[in-house]
Amino acid sequence: MPKLFAISDKPTIIAGPCSAESPQQLLSVAESITRDSRVTMMRFGVWKPRTRPGGFEGLGEPALQWADDIHRIHPTLRLCCEVARPEHIELCQQYRIDAVWIGARTSVNPFLVGELAEALRGSGIAVMVKNPITPDIALWLGAIERIQQAGIQDIAAIHRGFSTYNNFGYRNNPLWEIPIELKRRMPELPILCDPSHIGGRRELVASLSQMALDLHYDGLMIECHPDPDNALTDSQQQITPAELATILDSLKLRSLNETGPSDLQRMREQLDVIDAEMLRLLAQRMKISRDIGTIKHAHNMPIFQPHRWKQVLEQQMQAARELGLDEEFVRELTEKIHGESLRLQKK
Repeated sequence: MPKLFAISDKPTIIAGPCSAESPQQLLSVAESITRDSRVTMMRFGVWKPRTRPGGFEGLGEPALQWADDIHRIHPTLRLCCEVARPEHIELCQQYRIDAVWIGARTSVNPFLVGELAEALRGSGIAVMVKNPITPDIALWLGAIERIQQAGIQDIAAIHRGFSTYNNFGYRNNPLWEIPIELKRRMPELPILCDPSHIGGRRELVASLSQMALDLHYDGLMIECHPDPDNALTDSQQQITPAELATILDSLKLRSLNETGPSDLQRMREQLDVIDAEMLRLLAQRMKISRDIGTIKHAHNMPIFQPHRWKQVLEQQMQAARELGLDEEFVRELTEKIHGESLRLQKK
């Protein structure tokens, strides 16, 4: 049986509602997306881990029964849902679910992932692993490796963003550098993007989807609902099937040519020189930070000085505006450099 997830010039597109709410709702979405050959799999939530109690937490096995009916009506449509317990996997096997994903609240826990891996052993179900809520690539890698150790060959990663103290206008901070590093460490692993959960708002889905394809992601998982405004969960980030088709029409696939024309190569060489100089200056800055830490310790001064930090941040924001740089990017970069400086000064 061919793998459901593979690295290909044609992106894997998964679409469907955040939650399975009724048989009519599921069938409506299924009939819409099966008319679009670009959509290869339908997603839906059966068990919904909510951050706080009181919200809609899914309908469980009855929703899987509706999915089984969709399999009979649309036998070529692949179906996937989230699992969080071994018994969920048993039910997915019973109702012929083709793929499952391990959610961000589960992938953060190695014990839970280990239990799911054992339940998946020999099941034949394809597995997607969402990044953990925390921006920790080791946890993400560990969850994927535990699934691999259970003998599962058909695996993909899903980037759905991270929970940080400042999400910079997103529901979940994308922190693109983390999935890029995952790709560097696991080049044969397909990576999909979940723009719905990163953005948290339907108007961001198109731009985030294009960004993912520009970064050579292998596919997208997009939440799609026949009546998003009245959805029982995540109403603001879901789009209609018609809106999904419009977004897919607008997406541009980039060439995978690694070399490019000569002027591109020249510009890349210029970037290499600039990057090397930035690192040299950063190393110089950190040396000065260590020296400052020595002076602070000698004079019994606190490492963190709020007035000085406020002054530095204001200067950087003013410089960002004058140079035409994105202020949130400069703020985040300045905060990371400042955090590393404080770490070095504490030594």
